[in-house]
Amino acid sequence: MAGASSRVHYLSDFCCPLGGRAGGKPHVLRHEAEVFLSTGREFVYVYDQEGGMLTAVYQFPDQVWHLQLLAIRRALYVLCARTGIYCLSLDSQNRSIIQACEDKENEAHPCPVIHVDPDACVLPDAALCAFTVLDDMLVTLVQGPTQWKMQLFERPCPGEEPRPGGQVGEVELSTCTPPGGVPGKPEAPRFLPVLCCVFPPDCRVPHGHPQGCGCFMLEEALFGLLFGADATLLQSPVILCGLPDGQLCCVVLKALVTCELGPGDPKVLVKILHHLEEPVVFIGALRAEPHAEEEAGELLPEENVRSDCLIALGHQGRTLAIKASWSESGNLVPELREYCLPDPVLCAACGRDGRMYHSTPSDLCVVDLTQRDTPWNPEKPDGPVGGLPSMLCPASLNICSVAALCVSSRAATGSTELLALSSKGRLISCSLDLNSEGPVPAKMAMANAGQKIKELLLDIGDVSERVSFLKKAVDQRNKAITSLNEAMNVSCALLSSQEGVRPISCTITISWSHLELRDMLMATCTLENSSSFSLDQGWTLCIQVLTSSSALDLDGAGSAFTYTIPVDRLGPSSRREVTLPLGPSESGMLDLPVTMSCWLFYSLKEVVGAALAPSDPLEVPYLEKLPLNLPKQEGVCLPLCKHTVDMLQCLRFPGVATQPAQAPRMPGPACEPVETFLKSRQAPGSEPTGAASLRAKYLPPSTASIRVSAVLLRTALEDGRSGFHLCSATLQWLLAKNAAVDVVRAQTLSSIQGIAPDGTDVNLIVHEVAVTDLSPAGPIQVVEIQVESSSLANMCRAHHAIIRRIQTMVTEQAAQGSSPPDLRMQYLHQIHANHQELLREVQALRDRLCTEDEVSSYATAQKLLQVYKQLRNPSLVLL
Repeated sequence: MAGASSRVHYLSDFCCPLGGRAGGKPHVLRHEAEVFLSTGREFVYVYDQEGGMLTAVYQFPDQVWHLQLLAIRRALYVLCARTGIYCLSLDSQNRSIIQACEDKENEAHPCPVIHVDPDACVLPDAALCAFTVLDDMLVTLVQGPTQWKMQLFERPCPGEEPRPGGQVGEVELSTCTPPGGVPGKPEAPRFLPVLCCVFPPDCRVPHGHPQGCGCFMLEEALFGLLFGADATLLQSPVILCGLPDGQLCCVVLKALVTCELGPGDPKVLVKILHHLEEPVVFIGALRAEPHAEEEAGELLPEENVRSDCLIALGHQGRTLAIKASWSESGNLVPELREYCLPDPVLCAACGRDGRMYHSTPSDLCVVDLTQRDTPWNPEKPDGPVGGLPSMLCPASLNICSVAALCVSSRAATGSTELLALSSKGRLISCSLDLNSEGPVPAKMAMANAGQKIKELLLDIGDVSERVSFLKKAVDQRNKAITSLNEAMNVSCALLSSQEGVRPISCTITISWSHLELRDMLMATCTLENSSSFSLDQGWTLCIQVLTSSSALDLDGAGSAFTYTIPVDRLGPSSRREVTLPLGPSESGMLDLPVTMSCWLFYSLKEVVGAALAPSDPLEVPYLEKLPLNLPKQEGVCLPLCKHTVDMLQCLRFPGVATQPAQAPRMPGPACEPVETFLKSRQAPGSEPTGAASLRAKYLPPSTASIRVSAVLLRTALEDGRSGFHLCSATLQWLLAKNAAVDVVRAQTLSSIQGIAPDGTDVNLIVHEVAVTDLSPAGPIQVVEIQVESSSLANMCRAHHAIIRRIQTMVTEQAAQGSSPPDLRMQYLHQIHANHQELLREVQALRDRLCTEDEVSSYATAQKLLQVYKQLRNPSLVLL
């Protein structure tokens, strides 16, 4: 097709229904300078193109489904949904059949809105779906309960009463699906049938039908081949009908008139031409073989144009073209070709230049049916008639969302003018100069053609590779956006549930296990997803293990280790367990307490960075122009839990009856095979040697005690059960996170002997005592918790663990409003003063240790230990 130049002019703006077209589609008709259009709503507009102004607006009771203009009689026929056909006289000055009033609610119309009077309805019928008007006949299509029905009426004139007796013929077509909706108001159909009238070449020219009104004339050869000898002999117009189920059928009009006394026989009157298998949205005709006058550049009068090609177009782009052609045996036969055009088709129109225009939501295209595979020579009319092209190549006009079209030709310039109504209600005029052709290149040599084909194939391959890379980049970004949305949901769920049950939780349990010939303290972290989201790519579980400073190096800082575990596809109601070793080290030391912090980390670099900056170097040339806004932040941290592992959780109790018979292996450095053999051959009665055994045998154990009000403990621990033993309940509470708590609970123990991680013993003793000097009201019952150990460091660690638990309990009870009893303030002041004196003595002794020699410092250290022992056994009671 030659290059087409176009000029687009904006004419006016009209309102379109919200949400797109319902049942009725927009229509545009043009007669001389007047443009008649509907947008699918209940309004019909009359626009003066020369004056550039809106001259009239008609409002009907319901949606307008179809328009047809009988120009010679100045009558406009309008099909109103679920109402019937209205006829408006455009020359009536007094407008006797309408009531004019200004629509004050709708200020979008610059001229008054004319409400159409119900008396203007010349054919009331709620089941009418389509019609076409001839000079003296009106053909309608009615949707019955089970079948389509075509009816023929004498054409009613404006002002005449509807006459049921005016029907002169009727025939039933194919079956149909009954309309839905409530009784009395059926739903508007999604697709309406299409009716048009085809005239034989020698018939009286249908004056007064503007182009695009559904009436056209066919060449004698094509008319006879399609509709048979009866229609040709009778010189009868033929009604073509395109149904929503895809059928294209025809009815000879004069044969239908003879059936006035009763419905005609469909087998005789109805002929099915084709089946598109999709809703028919357009039927038209065009001239594929130019006349001699048109070859010379002359424009024939409209009444002398005889089309030689019939076109039917489906909603999904399937196109049928029918043309008369000569067969190999020399007989004239109809040539049928099906094409596939871009879909969905919104509207279409045929021009007088052998071109068809059709619109989709994205573009307005034109196809040329004059380009054919077998050229036709007009100097040899007896030669073969040119056939239809084997394929259609739509050319874009760069206009989108055209909902209605009207084509007209200008005799003066030879150009084509399109009147288009967009889906947003804009009326535009597009002037096309389709006859402007550039110089035709000379025939290309075979070698040059081969080289050109190779270059085109290389370009196609390059474009295909580029599309593949771009598609991969788009897929990566879509996945990244999906992952970011999931991460946002997870973050909001966790941050909004700081208190109470969390949708994603992490719990930590402590247990002993035998690994690599020695016992190891293991921490098991269980990540549980109770939410409705999934943790996929980019999520990592981070666990930080922070140990305290060693007792031998008070100024040193504790060590920290961070473990990162990728979370791969942790869906809803799923859990993941991670086990980490906590110690002891190879030297047998375990610095307690150990603080474990767990959080979820979402890596923006991993998810977003991979999508915005692909690692494949081949993709760089194709993606270098895309904006790469890499995130500055590494990721997002969401805290889950914080857990402290102290001495009370790490104690083991081999002397408890329910534990295994053999004592657990003591942790320590990994032994050499020879040392292991010597220990196994040691006599049963012999005792182990070493610094730890010597301290346990010859030095008194280090002790510390804490006194807590029995009332405070009973309030916090008593759960209403019978046989409550306060001392045993206190010991159970202290060992609640230890694996041996069930044994303590079962045996109602109030004291227990345990083993620390380094092998030294730690004893816990709980008993009740009475304090007499604290309250003037009498003795106060308190619970004394004693800690004994041969290791000063382990005793301090156990003492610290007990204080931490009591602090938490006192804070919780204070929040509930618990009040202490009356106390002797002078006694408390004296105890406080004694403690201040001991603290000052501790500071002085520590200062002396820094300046004395080794011999003198031994006595100072012994004195310092005695002062520390007095501080660890205070006379104060936690109330």
